[in-house]
Amino acid sequence: MAFPLQEKYVNLLTDFGFKRVFGTEPNKQLLIDFLNTLLPAQHRIQSVSYKSTENLGNTPLDRKAIFDIYCQAKNGDRFIVEIQKAKQNFFKDRSVYYATFPIQEQALKGNWNYQLTPVYTVGVLDFVFDDHKHDAELLHTVTLKNQHCEVF
Repeated sequence: MAFPLQEKYVNLLTDFGFKRVFGTEPNKQLLIDFLNTLLPAQHRIQSVSYKSTENLGNTPLDRKAIFDIYCQAKNGDRFIVEIQKAKQNFFKDRSVYYATFPIQEQALKGNWNYQLTPVYTVGVLDFVFDDHKHDAELLHTVTLKNQHCEVF
């Protein structure tokens, strides 16, 4: 007896679905394509390797961070990709905190020049921040700028 093929769908706005589609080795090219749609042309990536999604603090008392997806490009650029369905008032602050882990892991023991590779945090949100509810934009790029609004 033959069984008809059943269609299978996955909801990308769930942790399981998002990680299943973008966070697994067989689907790595999907993640690369997704990230490249967000990045400026000069920052296109060709290949990534997945890194541990759990980052412990420096001491047992420090807060840890668990990323949905964490990967690194061949050139050293690091990417944290987070899916957030429920509204979280401090998502922006959490994103900055999460970005400190890939920054810290670049530190080398001994003589080091403090040159850092970029760290990107991509948040796929199923809600709108109160302070952006009237914005027509779907993509917000945040850069560190000095008092003259020049990229630092």
